[in-house]
Amino acid sequence: MELLQVADAVAREKNIDRDEVLDAMEQAIQKAGRSKYGHEHDIRARIDRKTGDIHLNRYLEVVETVENEATQVTLAYAKRRKPDIQVGDFLVDPLPPIDFGRIAAQTAKQVIVQKVRDAERRRQFNEYKDRVGEIVNGLVKRVEYGNVTVDLGRAEAILRRDELLPREHFKNGDRVRAYIFDVREEPRGPQIFLSRTHPMFMAKLFEQEVPEIYDGIIEIRAVARDPGSRAKIAVLSKDSSIDPVGACVGMRGSRVQAVVGELQGEKIDIIPWANDPATFVVNALAPAEVAKVVLDDENKRIEVVVPDDQLSLAIGRRGQNVRLASMLTGWDIDILTEQEESERRSEEFRSRSGLFMEALDVDDVIAHLLVAEGFTSVEEIAFVDTDELAEIEGFDTDVAEELKQRALNFLEEQDVRMTEKRKALGVEDAIADLADFTPTQLVKLGENGVKTLDDLADLSGDELREILGKDALTEESANDVIMAARAHWFGEEGGEGAAAPAAPTDGPAA
Repeated sequence: MELLQVADAVAREKNIDRDEVLDAMEQAIQKAGRSKYGHEHDIRARIDRKTGDIHLNRYLEVVETVENEATQVTLAYAKRRKPDIQVGDFLVDPLPPIDFGRIAAQTAKQVIVQKVRDAERRRQFNEYKDRVGEIVNGLVKRVEYGNVTVDLGRAEAILRRDELLPREHFKNGDRVRAYIFDVREEPRGPQIFLSRTHPMFMAKLFEQEVPEIYDGIIEIRAVARDPGSRAKIAVLSKDSSIDPVGACVGMRGSRVQAVVGELQGEKIDIIPWANDPATFVVNALAPAEVAKVVLDDENKRIEVVVPDDQLSLAIGRRGQNVRLASMLTGWDIDILTEQEESERRSEEFRSRSGLFMEALDVDDVIAHLLVAEGFTSVEEIAFVDTDELAEIEGFDTDVAEELKQRALNFLEEQDVRMTEKRKALGVEDAIADLADFTPTQLVKLGENGVKTLDDLADLSGDELREILGKDALTEESANDVIMAARAHWFGEEGGEGAAAPAAPTDGPAA
């Protein structure tokens, strides 16, 4: 009964199942028994769960042909002792109880301690694996090289140095609040990892301080942090009568100040979420004012124009404001002043006007009209519908037809010049036949050292797009062209069933 009392005490102290402790004891006794009677024998120990009696037995398997005399016996031998025994059954021989010597007792103790420790770790893992994403409170147990071990009461967790706020130091006995961001099995056992720099730590703190967030009336849609310095949080209210920003700030800033205090004075900008990317970016750049935005959906870039006196505010100290706004919205943000944007627009207007004046042999008035209508290249004029061109103020059908013809003539002459240049560069006809490359694109390839099919085949899809321009080819079509160029390496001309390479274009990729 003393054995059962010990098992009960250990199970209560370590908060693990009593049977797991008794299993560990059985394995320890079994190991001691094998040490005494021989490791080659199949010796098993069992502790009676009601009386605490220890039963030590040797097991012999009944087989047709004996391969291991220490663990097997023949059916004929077994039937002499037990007539109704069958192949696959076991003969069980009781062994006398073990008188534990000093070494045997020490070995048994090590086995029990290790098994109990493993059981405790399994219990911790099963308890905390589903608590990832929660905030927990604990006491600092020890600090080693800046890494903090936190006692959570029923488990220990690690708060690594890079997950602490800057200039934050803990000592033994300090209370700490942190976010569980990972629980995983490691070679040394399950580990619980905490963080105070994780963006969701701040979101969970707001959830604790703002009842509307806890109740689901207000939703935190995005968080961006520069830990210990500044943060931005985007919130959305599902109830039109509740202001999400005001609810998070609280009366006289009480709610947000509670979060700021926990984060060692980290400044927090609370902004309203918007489904429209332009509006969201404008909100995210607060407190700076924005005059205009231009979106590039394909590359997920947004160009923001701000008044000259707002530039430093929009960028922030060391680029912090625009960096956090970019993290929050998921868009790359380019910031220009109104003066820079005006100068750039003027330069684009002059360069496009000059292109049309030279290519179409027109005066500056017509060139300016074409640019003002949004035409950016000679190709657009050559292939636009005549009626659309004729709708420009001051134009008629005859003028539109003449402009289209001049554009086509210019492009034909340009193709002839580029074809001659391509041949002078030594670009093989095989590359020209491989896909619908324009003469200008073939010249670009030649200028970058791509002159044979092998040269083209050696490129990656990204390198080809880099040479021709990202708008000339999609990633998929660039890879198709490369694979078609490699087909001759495998003794195939284009490869039976190979995907036909998509045609590059001078315009934006579809």
